[in-house]
Amino acid sequence: MTIRLLGVCGSMRENSYSSRLAIIGLEAAREHGAKTRLLELKTVDLPTYNPDKEAMDHAGLRATTEAVNWADAFLLASPDYHGSMSGAMKNFLDFYWAEFAGKLFGYVCASHEKGLTVMEQMRTSVRQCYGWSLPYGVSVHGSQDFDASGLANAQVARRLQMLARDLVVYGALIRNQFQLDLANGVTDSFAARYKT
Repeated sequence: MTIRLLGVCGSMRENSYSSRLAIIGLEAAREHGAKTRLLELKTVDLPTYNPDKEAMDHAGLRATTEAVNWADAFLLASPDYHGSMSGAMKNFLDFYWAEFAGKLFGYVCASHEKGLTVMEQMRTSVRQCYGWSLPYGVSVHGSQDFDASGLANAQVARRLQMLARDLVVYGALIRNQFQLDLANGVTDSFAARYKT
């Protein structure tokens, strides 16, 4: 299958390092045959999640939901804010749950502290929604890893290439099996709870 990979960027800054890292990751995924799209949360004007208004008619929410439903896998990108993901990323994650089931997620982060807690918090949110996660992520230390020409740290670049390849390969396997389980009425899999 040709996997559809959605990059979701949670920084509100222009030309943010986490967004730049995600864009490079999506380019690498296309080299492995993925179809990709980029969702910059700073541009969609997503409302603040309110469970009492979950079905609200809002242009930003409609556009975001269409992109989420399109995707077979995700690349989540966030800056490190006080050891946590950005508020925009958390707000995005709050809107969805069943839409993440049976889909693979990869994580990138801009951080002065490796971004481990940031990626683990995104991973925890995704796991609660029965999404799958790569067991590693990629972090960048801003201007130490980027220069005027782009990503200058060769080790980070290699790791990002690996993450993109793994998202495409393992994302297709997981998504395909999840869809087969749904189509075949498999009852001894977590997929059974998502049958419509």
